[in-house]
Amino acid sequence: MFASCFPRCLMALMLGLPLLGMAESEEVRRPAAVSTLDESELLDFDQQPEPIQKLIRAALELTRMKLTYVFASHDPSRGGMDCSGTIYHLLQKAGIADVPRQSDQICGWVQKKGRLHRIEKADSLGHAEFGSLRPGDLIFWSGTYDATRRQIPVTHVMLFLGQNKTTGKPIIFGASDGRRYEGQRRTGVSLFDFVLPKPDAKASLYGYGSVPGLTASAPASPRAAILPILHPKAKAP
Repeated sequence: MFASCFPRCLMALMLGLPLLGMAESEEVRRPAAVSTLDESELLDFDQQPEPIQKLIRAALELTRMKLTYVFASHDPSRGGMDCSGTIYHLLQKAGIADVPRQSDQICGWVQKKGRLHRIEKADSLGHAEFGSLRPGDLIFWSGTYDATRRQIPVTHVMLFLGQNKTTGKPIIFGASDGRRYEGQRRTGVSLFDFVLPKPDAKASLYGYGSVPGLTASAPASPRAAILPILHPKAKAP
């Protein structure tokens, strides 16, 4: 579960207990188990616009800090962050000052200031609904944990990095306590495999979109011609 302390935090609020100690206990709840790679291992990284390259470099740098998953944190100095806190911190450092803090609010921000591509029928990553997905895009999930009622039913957010140059597998960046990367369970701010939720899972993909304002001043680039999921890297004969 991506925010396993949520039920305890809710109980604390009901009982009138302070949340500070709850959050601090999460920092030592589980040690970091994270994965990283070098930007040179990402397919067509050098073809991305400079703002996207900088964003991905900053994301990869966070994966090298061995940060664990800490609910309600967006500050690496606390030893970890949660999913939306990680994206919030990353975009704030990239100069995107108006990014909201919560995953559903980030999704609404993308929808209002850019374009949100909804995922409604896709049964594989090769589906046409993923045709506009590009490195640097934000990906949103719903149903990853029992959140309070939200206007937009989004509970999780991560950043799409692109494909592994060698394997062709799509990679995402963010924070989680349980997602996997190359078969290994990861905890913290890390790389993760981008896979569809199982058909019987409570969680589902909600949609994706580019970061508002990140590439507004960037010139047109080969990014627009790259379809990383629909057109996997061809292997040499």
